[in-house]
Amino acid sequence: MTGYSEGAAARVNYFHGIRRVSELSVNDHERSLAVPADKELVERGKDGDDSALDILVKRHHAAVYRVALSILSDEGAAQDVAQDTFIKGFRAIAGFRGEASFRTWILTIAANEARGVIRRIGRRKEMSIDMVGPVYSEAKGPDERAVIASEAARARMMMEQLPEKQRLAIAFRVDEGMSFREVGEMIGSSESTARVNYFHGIRRLRDLME
Repeated sequence: MTGYSEGAAARVNYFHGIRRVSELSVNDHERSLAVPADKELVERGKDGDDSALDILVKRHHAAVYRVALSILSDEGAAQDVAQDTFIKGFRAIAGFRGEASFRTWILTIAANEARGVIRRIGRRKEMSIDMVGPVYSEAKGPDERAVIASEAARARMMMEQLPEKQRLAIAFRVDEGMSFREVGEMIGSSESTARVNYFHGIRRLRDLME
């Protein structure tokens, strides 16, 4: 029995050792492939590292495009705004102090650029949501559930009837999953006002869709 126990213990120790080595190897591999955070990439970009800026573009281009599209409702114009956003942002990146996240900063530039397009061409701003998906809210009540349903097409149409800040608050929450603090920064209001605009917009959409 003693020999068997010693042999079993040896096998257990051996396999534990193999598993530990394997875990260390995987962790080392994961660390070697770790993607740098935005903050690090911004600092590298400030030092002239174009590859760091390329990563930032790849990481945030889709969100920048969605913000522009939500304001312009024109795919071509939104693509142009996305390009102009990064050009303008990277020209000013030396002044980025990190008071907000890079994501919020670049999306704010995108929203301002899109509004500038509307002012220049004198078009009525339209708003659309490609898909009403999960809304990242602290409390999902019946008002939200009325929107997060199978009537996304109707919701997209009804969005155009909402006041500007309500439309933007819903779009940034639904499409980008922003916090209310971030939404407030994007629409130029406080966090509490952004929350009010969002829930009033959701409630108004429910009424319009009934």
